Amino acid sequence: MRVALISMLETGTAPRGALRVGGVSVALEQLVLVLAMGCERIFCLAGRMTPEIAALQHEAERAGVRFQLIPGPRGLLGQVTATDEVIALVDGLFASVSDAVALLEPGPAVLVQPAESAVEAGFERIDPMLASGGALRIPGRLVERLADLPHDCDAFSALLRIALQAGITQRSLPPAGQGDGFWTLLENEEQAHALEPLWIRRRIRHIRPFNPTRGLARLLVRRFGPALLHAGSGSRFVTAAAVVLLVLALGLGWLGWPGPALAVAATSWLLGEASVVLKRIEADRVVPARRGISWHGLFDWGIDGLLVLLVGWAIPVEPATGPLEQLFPPLMVMALLRIVPRVLQHPWTAWLEDRALLAILIGLALLAGVAVPVIYGLAILLAACGILWPQGSSRLTSS
Repeated sequence: MRVALISMLETGTAPRGALRVGGVSVALEQLVLVLAMGCERIFCLAGRMTPEIAALQHEAERAGVRFQLIPGPRGLLGQVTATDEVIALVDGLFASVSDAVALLEPGPAVLVQPAESAVEAGFERIDPMLASGGALRIPGRLVERLADLPHDCDAFSALLRIALQAGITQRSLPPAGQGDGFWTLLENEEQAHALEPLWIRRRIRHIRPFNPTRGLARLLVRRFGPALLHAGSGSRFVTAAAVVLLVLALGLGWLGWPGPALAVAATSWLLGEASVVLKRIEADRVVPARRGISWHGLFDWGIDGLLVLLVGWAIPVEPATGPLEQLFPPLMVMALLRIVPRVLQHPWTAWLEDRALLAILIGLALLAGVAVPVIYGLAILLAACGILWPQGSSRLTSS
């Protein structure tokens, strides 16, 4: 069985494990890491139970693992057997889960890094050339050696020295700046806040192919996302605001104000894209949310239906034209905007998914009095792309 040792020790004003980066605490990130390693029991070093530790325990138990508070390293004695494996993380380590799993999964190891920069960053020196990487994986039999050490020794430092004396493999961290991961030791709120822009940028990189509204949404999340995430509202607040604007746009269109309605619809789509980015940042959770209704999928269809209505109500029609004839042109445009990206499967087709861009284009066409030619022109252009663009193996029907 694999067991884990994490810390929520009170040093100074607050435990390092309680520090938050983009709304995610150091302790929660460590819990996600050790669960990804398959640990079935979590030992948490802490002097007393606090609300933060209680929340961490709740998350661990939701994941189906045992969570136990211990006051010091000797609390492991008698709890860890010789057949167990121990994953230990230094207090305050905020590390990329994927990087840590890749480094620790091959076998028992002490993670190390060049001492020159690591010691300055707060990591413990091992020898003149190397410093600890803040994580290790050792056989459970080595834990018994803690009985020979003072009861108030530092748990991670003690296990680190025991592992080195036992000849456990040293495995180097990747050089700083390589890859998309992060690996740092946080000691105070100033360091946590300084890390947030880098952490958010790497969390949202390459989420989906770029289009103008997605690019703007990512910029807005980088600017305002930390405040929303720390407040606890995050994507839920932004999603709710997007839905409110969608309803408002429908009301404006019903009252005969197509221009403002399309502008509000574009803003609603922008907020919807921002909520997707925020959800990606919030994705580090111990227990994934249950799969159910895709609210963002419903929102996408709601925007498409709204644009069909707004455009249908806005374009000039003959007196004898019925509702079906009035809505048919925008309905065909929206249908083609959904079909063509699936057929072509090129990165640039992400622009066809940008409903804010479409709303702005149609709004400008309405102001210029050329809405009808623009709608029909879009339909013809999209149909031509789907038929004539080189598609390779991507076809609606097999040849």
